[in-house]
Amino acid sequence: MTDRRWRVAGFTAEEAAAWREAGVTEPADARLWRTAGATPETVITWQRAGMTPADAVRWHELGVAPHDAARRQLSGERPSRGSWPARLARLATPPPADLDPGRAEALRRLLRAGVPADVARVYADAGWDGAEAEAWARRRVDQGDARVFAALGFTAAEAARLGLPALEVMASWWGAVPLAEVAAWCAAGLTPQEAAGQRASGVTAAQAAVLRALSDR
Repeated sequence: MTDRRWRVAGFTAEEAAAWREAGVTEPADARLWRTAGATPETVITWQRAGMTPADAVRWHELGVAPHDAARRQLSGERPSRGSWPARLARLATPPPADLDPGRAEALRRLLRAGVPADVARVYADAGWDGAEAEAWARRRVDQGDARVFAALGFTAAEAARLGLPALEVMASWWGAVPLAEVAAWCAAGLTPQEAAGQRASGVTAAQAAVLRALSDR
């Protein structure tokens, strides 16, 4: 089914595979990237700036080179004839540095997983491994919060369900139970006060982990 969609859009099997490897999973998007002058090998310049294919086409129509378009996009400018504030902002924004291979692969993996380019860029630039970042980025957990939640033992799904900043969670649980047990008690559905009470009455973190596993079904 997927190959047929790509064939109908005018791509050979090899071209389709190259675009998908580059993180472009929809043939319509690949056609727009191609219209903007991008190839599977160069599209990462635009992707890293959080640019959509439609943005890239508009920059291309304005005659803006890829690296300059990326710099202007990162400065907050969007494809238009521009104004003096926008021009000043881009002058103060350095051009994006080339990605090292590890970060480039992380970015591409996240894009292949359906993560929006602006979210994927933040995780890749922060040095996340693509495999480790995928579950967090797909749930739109702030990457800084994700670091803290992961260190506390939360899964990405649990952190997303909480819907709270990591520091707020840490502050509310501070002193209630040992930090190593926070994820088990919290994910089991207990408040800090309830967890402290259960722990004082002899319930262990291992027992809380059983409730945690049941609550995740």
